[in-house]
Amino acid sequence: MIYLCRHGQTFHNREGRLQGQTESDLTPLGRAQAAAMGELLAGLIEDPAEWRILASPLRRARDTAQAIGTALSLPVAFDDRLLEINVGDWSGRLRDEVRAETPALLDDPDWAFRAPGGETYDDIMVRVSAWLAEQAPEPERKLIVVSHGIAGRLLRGAYGGLSRAEVMAQDVPQDAIFRLHAGQMQRLACAPVTEPV
Repeated sequence: MIYLCRHGQTFHNREGRLQGQTESDLTPLGRAQAAAMGELLAGLIEDPAEWRILASPLRRARDTAQAIGTALSLPVAFDDRLLEINVGDWSGRLRDEVRAETPALLDDPDWAFRAPGGETYDDIMVRVSAWLAEQAPEPERKLIVVSHGIAGRLLRGAYGGLSRAEVMAQDVPQDAIFRLHAGQMQRLACAPVTEPV
């Protein structure tokens, strides 16, 4: 079984910036979302000692994974194959700014894969599929994974054998986790959180 989490909200998310592999810290809401993921998982997992936490090494995923690790008293390990898409020249730029410069992107569901100097859909699918293939088979597999919006979407696609259109139609919440088990994917909502004052 895999519990797949996306990191909590970052300042770049809030500002509408393309993060890719650039660093951006969790907002107070993002930290609350990470804590909510930890609480949800603590209620779902009977014996945390049987589980491992793996995360992208980017700070937003690391910090989210650490919050989950604290809730479960588990250490966190990292794997570069769980990194978010590299958006090349668009890194750190406002999404609206990029779309204004390239209006054709507005109707293109694959726009994130068109960044100059960035990664393609196939680049990411190869790396997340390779990671998934190396994991223990079910039922021995007991992993909590913290990744990103696009990388996590493709990881779910690789797990479920989804078409490209199905992969891109998936949502990428920061207030829910996905249970990948026995060929099924189930969305599990976290307790609602609000921006701390």
